[in-house]
Amino acid sequence: MRTTFLAVLAFVALLVAVPTVLMVLLRYVLNSAVRFSALAPALLGIFPFTIMFLITSVTTLRERTTGTFERLMVMPISKLDLILGYALAFGLVAVVQVVVAAGTSVLFLGMTVAGSVWSLLVITVLDALLGTALGLFVSAFARTEFQAIQFMPVFVLPQFLLCGLFVPRHEMGWVLDWLSNAMPLSYAVDALTHVTQSATIDTTLVRNVIVVAGCVVLALVLGAATLRRRTP
Repeated sequence: MRTTFLAVLAFVALLVAVPTVLMVLLRYVLNSAVRFSALAPALLGIFPFTIMFLITSVTTLRERTTGTFERLMVMPISKLDLILGYALAFGLVAVVQVVVAAGTSVLFLGMTVAGSVWSLLVITVLDALLGTALGLFVSAFARTEFQAIQFMPVFVLPQFLLCGLFVPRHEMGWVLDWLSNAMPLSYAVDALTHVTQSATIDTTLVRNVIVVAGCVVLALVLGAATLRRRTP
């Protein structure tokens, strides 16, 4: 029992530390506080989003295939309650993950934030929760852990390429611009970039935050709707 507890504790610690390690690596690869401040806000959202998507989808699939979901669904709770319980557990990890990564970036790596640090944290946490919610949703369509990992290029990489990190979205072709507008990560990156560059809270920032939060709720509802027993 003690060995299992230590193994879980080590896994959680590693999960929390990964985005921070990536941000530290990025800072010294760029070797410039100015360039780091230009790229860090977007990646501060992308790293937790990607990691939480991967961890949540694989872990939830294992819960399905081992019969844990089947046993829990016998209890007098709704599917949405069950999904929200898992989302809360993963969400707590995501919050700690984001606070550590953002705090390290601002306090020790030289990332400048023109707006409120609290706004930065809220948006980054929402982004990590988005990865969690999407991971819970796509796990319903995978039969094996390998299949769950295969969803990452489908749900994560296109958003990573079209979110405006490499090329401003308005400079893309109209098809790519339309696709980027349909992807929630684009709104998260826009919100994070705005907070780090401006102290004003305008309607565009509020809209972007609402879109990301709405996508989190939608993914959780869809995850509950697709929740099924492992056996008929």
